[in-house]
Amino acid sequence: MMLKRIIVAFLVLFLVSCGAKKRAASTKKDRRSETVENTRTPSGNDRKRSTETLESTSRATVYTETVEEYIAVYSPIAERQMKNYGIPASIILAQGILESGSGKGELVRKANNHFGIKCHSGWTGAKAYHDDDRRGECFRKYRHPELSYHDHSEFLSTRGRYSFLFDLRKDDYKGWARGLRSAGYATDRRYPQKLITLIERYQLYKYDDKVLGNRRSRVREARQNTYVVSKGDTLYSISRRHNVSVESIKRRNGLKDNNIKIGQVLYLN
Repeated sequence: MMLKRIIVAFLVLFLVSCGAKKRAASTKKDRRSETVENTRTPSGNDRKRSTETLESTSRATVYTETVEEYIAVYSPIAERQMKNYGIPASIILAQGILESGSGKGELVRKANNHFGIKCHSGWTGAKAYHDDDRRGECFRKYRHPELSYHDHSEFLSTRGRYSFLFDLRKDDYKGWARGLRSAGYATDRRYPQKLITLIERYQLYKYDDKVLGNRRSRVREARQNTYVVSKGDTLYSISRRHNVSVESIKRRNGLKDNNIKIGQVLYLN
């Protein structure tokens, strides 16, 4: 009889213990669910921040503010390089933004290398190794970012394959962008358009005008408010290129549908 009571008491304790564990597990699960559900929703300011995906030796997604901060810091250096070497400041800045991920790329953090310049033969300075076209490629390493800018100017001005670029007008950023690609600076066929888009979106041509003493920025801005449709253009491609929505273009030009024709002048802003 006593043995039966002991067995019954043991079973009761066992069942109570299991029930407590299940409740504890259930409570933990519920709390975990609450954590997921209460994840912070981005604020209005966060949602409005536009992003840029910058590629080449650095693939980094950065906010527009990051690009603007980069320009504020490095535009004086780009202007000095333009004065000393004749390379458009707009091109220098656009390449720096694109190649370095606006200063956020791994190669910048490791080597202060803002232009993705590889070691090449004859380089006797410090080196850093980074995966690019192949794994573990050798890149130049600098003590300070300005040395990277200086070496970029030296690199372009002393290599024969880039010499034709210096025959262009000092503010011909489109010619420079296309010429860099054709001379082999980058293998990406869209490299020229990426540079041009950055220059026009952030009005980097203003730094060329500043160095040259030009007063043409307002004229350039006025011209960029219109676009002449070329073969292969669509409203979507034009909107992406000029950072304007399709609906805005249609509204500005009184378009009822997405049909456009070659030679048509569109007002963008």
